Amino acid sequence: MARAAAFPRCLSLLLALLGFSAGVHSARKPNVVLIVTDDQDACLGGMTPLKKTSALIAEKGISFSNAYVPSALCCPSRASILTGKYPHNHHVVNNTLEGNCSSKSWQKMQEPYTFPAILKSMCGYQTFFAGKYLNEYGAEDAGGIGHVPPGWSFWYALEKNSKYYNYTLSVNGEARKHGENYSVDYLTDVLANMSLDFLKYKSNFEPFFMMIATPAPHSPWVAAPQYQKNFQNVSAPRSSNFNIHGKDKHWLIRQAKTPMTNSSIQFLDDAFRKRWQTLLSVDDMVEKLVKRLQSHGELDNTYIFFTSDNGFHTGQFSLPIDKRQLYEFDIKVPLLVRGPGIKPNQTNKMLVANIDLGPTILDIAGYDLNKTQMDGMSLLPLMRGDTNVTWRSDVLVEYQGEGHNSTDPTCPALGPGVTHCFPDCVCEDAYNNTYACVRTLSALWNLQYCEFDDREASCLSSTISLAATAKIQACSAYESTFRQVASAEKGSSHMQLGWLQQLLRLGGVFVEVYNLTADPHQLNNIAKTIDQEILEKMNYRLMMLQSCSGSTCRTPGVFDPGYRFNPHLMFSNHGAPPRRLFTRSL
Repeated sequence: MARAAAFPRCLSLLLALLGFSAGVHSARKPNVVLIVTDDQDACLGGMTPLKKTSALIAEKGISFSNAYVPSALCCPSRASILTGKYPHNHHVVNNTLEGNCSSKSWQKMQEPYTFPAILKSMCGYQTFFAGKYLNEYGAEDAGGIGHVPPGWSFWYALEKNSKYYNYTLSVNGEARKHGENYSVDYLTDVLANMSLDFLKYKSNFEPFFMMIATPAPHSPWVAAPQYQKNFQNVSAPRSSNFNIHGKDKHWLIRQAKTPMTNSSIQFLDDAFRKRWQTLLSVDDMVEKLVKRLQSHGELDNTYIFFTSDNGFHTGQFSLPIDKRQLYEFDIKVPLLVRGPGIKPNQTNKMLVANIDLGPTILDIAGYDLNKTQMDGMSLLPLMRGDTNVTWRSDVLVEYQGEGHNSTDPTCPALGPGVTHCFPDCVCEDAYNNTYACVRTLSALWNLQYCEFDDREASCLSSTISLAATAKIQACSAYESTFRQVASAEKGSSHMQLGWLQQLLRLGGVFVEVYNLTADPHQLNNIAKTIDQEILEKMNYRLMMLQSCSGSTCRTPGVFDPGYRFNPHLMFSNHGAPPRRLFTRSL
């Protein structure tokens, strides 16, 4: 039996030696390469340094101009890529073990069901991972670097967060330390070389999936030596939302010092240049991968995806540098794809998200998506240019704020509850920077509707220097007011639309709404002036998406023909304030 089983393999080898390898490749399932950068924006020129990548992927395939992440932070977003789920379903809420980032719970409840695990176990793919996995991967409390997640044939994962030198890799569960010698240790180049080796030595009788997750352009922004003098005359874009006060926004945005100091601007300009410099090595890596695939006769049967885990900001609304916020610059990312059946030089404007990557790749592999619990949709019909496609008009964005219980020494005036503070006492995050948004894009509407979980609102507009704890206490009187309004509305035989705007006037619910057609840089919060019925439909849609799972995450949006709105359901929780996904007490 063993001799008989070996015969087809020998025959395939003989055919390859006789020059029939192209026929073998064409009969095989398509290969997939997924490249994920770290903190690369789409709104502030993040693709500009990547000339080769644009030529080799975008110009040879399709660019999605409205690609979003469901959480503007590394670990929750990467978990969404792997699982095809929104954060409220994979339960990774921040970059800590306590926030489920590569925790034991994640390993038990989510890792066995990621799309790479399905590719390997159910679709016959050989799978390869190299680079940054999740921010807490390798933590001793979660199995250390000996833990190799299910679904990976070859595993070269970075311990913890992005670095360029002096790091440790888990090589199939064994530690391999690297130093600071550019020729052998620069991480982006190491990932490129490992990927090329895989393509050289992999099996030629199985399709393959590769996920390459680069450190660039994440801090500490250490460029390769040959690129450290590039972009010397480049500075961060001075868009209309650069270095201005975030009026009518959440208190965390309003607390930023405006105008920024010269030292802050110099710092963020320098960071912007260094970010671009680090991306040049990514560009080289993409070129090498494409050339290797071509030389091996694999390119025409390989889909190549290029994207980022989240966006980034440099001075927008006077916030120096970071991500985490609800605005376009933090939640919008590049997404480029080339591959079989994709026509060159296409741009698709449909609303897509990184929860769609897993379903798309499984669809490419021929797997029945009905067998998964994924929230996303397959992009394959859009990639192939199918004309009769019913697509979504909204996606959910959600984030749980992080803070420290002690006062940040760089910003004592704000008290406990904040984090990621700069010397000018500008903090990028807080416990009550917890929000959820509906990002809507349809034929007639281009809106973003967001609610914050902390009940900070106009009642605090004159007290933005208060710490997060004090802010919540300052609005404690809101609770009874909300219940009175809700009770009156619920008992009415003709429910009045406008309850949410009443609460906005009373300072009970903090909402941000933007019309991105008229206001693409999100300067003006129109929550108090937008049509009341639209406001309440968006509130209801947000609650529905925050509790969705699988197919219920793909139901019609507010502006879709099949949408149905029942305002009575908004008070189903006995008149209490609408439930938010994540809660944390100070």
